Amino acid sequence: MADRPVTHSRKDQHGDITALGNPSAVWSVRSSSLIINDIQTGTHSYYVPWQSGRTEIRVVRGPYGPYLRTDRDNTSRNNLDDLPGI
Repeated sequence: MADRPVTHSRKDQHGDITALGNPSAVWSVRSSSLIINDIQTGTHSYYVPWQSGRTEIRVVRGPYGPYLRTDRDNTSRNNLDDLPGI
Protein backbone atom coordinates (compact mmCIF):
# COMPACT_ATOMS: atom_id res chain seq x y z
CA MET A 1 0.00 0.00 0.00
CA ALA A 2 1.30 3.44 -0.93
CA ASP A 3 0.66 6.58 1.10
CA ARG A 4 -0.44 9.32 -1.28
CA PRO A 5 -0.18 12.98 -0.26
CA VAL A 6 -3.05 15.19 -1.42
CA THR A 7 -2.55 18.92 -1.94
CA HIS A 8 -5.45 19.91 -4.22
CA SER A 9 -9.14 19.14 -4.70
CA ARG A 10 -11.77 19.51 -7.41
CA LYS A 11 -15.39 20.33 -6.60
CA ASP A 12 -18.59 20.26 -8.61
CA GLN A 13 -21.07 23.14 -8.84
CA HIS A 14 -22.63 22.07 -5.53
CA GLY A 15 -19.30 22.12 -3.66
CA ASP A 16 -18.99 18.34 -3.47
CA ILE A 17 -15.44 17.03 -3.89
CA THR A 18 -15.16 15.05 -7.12
CA ALA A 19 -11.40 14.48 -7.31
CA LEU A 20 -8.18 14.89 -5.36
CA GLY A 21 -4.68 15.42 -6.59
CA ASN A 22 -1.10 16.42 -6.14
CA PRO A 23 0.58 18.13 -9.13
CA SER A 24 3.90 16.44 -8.37
CA ALA A 25 2.47 12.89 -8.20
CA VAL A 26 2.13 10.47 -11.12
CA TRP A 27 -1.23 9.15 -9.82
CA SER A 28 -2.84 12.60 -9.88
CA VAL A 29 -5.67 13.57 -10.62
CA ARG A 30 -7.82 10.76 -9.19
CA SER A 31 -11.61 10.73 -8.88
CA SER A 32 -13.24 10.57 -5.48
CA SER A 33 -14.92 7.27 -6.34
CA LEU A 34 -11.56 5.65 -7.15
CA ILE A 35 -9.99 7.06 -3.99
CA ILE A 36 -12.90 5.74 -1.91
CA ASN A 37 -12.32 2.31 -3.44
CA ASP A 38 -8.55 2.55 -2.81
CA ILE A 39 -9.10 3.35 0.87
CA GLN A 40 -11.82 0.76 1.43
CA THR A 41 -9.81 -2.04 -0.19
CA GLY A 42 -6.55 -1.01 1.47
CA THR A 43 -4.88 -0.44 -1.90
CA HIS A 44 -3.66 3.07 -1.00
CA SER A 45 -4.03 5.55 1.81
CA TYR A 46 -4.36 9.29 1.25
CA TYR A 47 -3.44 12.17 3.52
CA VAL A 48 -3.07 15.94 3.58
CA PRO A 49 0.51 16.88 4.50
CA TRP A 50 1.13 19.99 6.54
CA GLN A 51 4.02 21.61 8.32
CA SER A 52 3.81 19.73 11.61
CA GLY A 53 2.31 16.43 10.51
CA ARG A 54 -0.36 14.92 8.34
CA THR A 55 -4.08 14.43 8.40
CA GLU A 56 -5.51 11.15 7.14
CA ILE A 57 -8.28 11.17 4.56
CA ARG A 58 -10.98 8.69 5.40
CA VAL A 59 -14.23 7.37 4.00
CA VAL A 60 -17.43 8.10 5.90
CA ARG A 61 -20.99 7.00 5.18
CA GLY A 62 -23.44 9.74 4.32
CA PRO A 63 -27.13 9.66 3.48
CA TYR A 64 -26.27 9.44 -0.24
CA GLY A 65 -23.34 7.03 0.02
CA PRO A 66 -19.69 7.14 1.01
CA TYR A 67 -17.63 10.31 0.75
CA LEU A 68 -14.15 11.55 1.66
CA ARG A 69 -13.25 13.75 4.59
CA THR A 70 -10.59 14.70 7.06
CA ASP A 71 -11.34 15.36 10.69
CA ARG A 72 -11.66 19.11 11.06
CA ASP A 73 -9.40 20.59 13.69
CA ASN A 74 -8.11 24.03 14.63
CA THR A 75 -6.62 24.73 11.20
CA SER A 76 -8.17 24.97 7.76
CA ARG A 77 -4.93 24.04 5.98
CA ASN A 78 -5.60 20.30 6.09
CA ASN A 79 -9.31 20.19 5.29
CA LEU A 80 -10.34 18.95 1.85
CA ASP A 81 -12.80 21.81 1.31
CA ASP A 82 -10.03 24.33 1.88
CA LEU A 83 -7.41 22.86 -0.46
CA PRO A 84 -6.56 24.79 -3.64
CA GLY A 85 -8.37 23.74 -6.79
CA ILE A 86 -6.89 21.36 -9.32
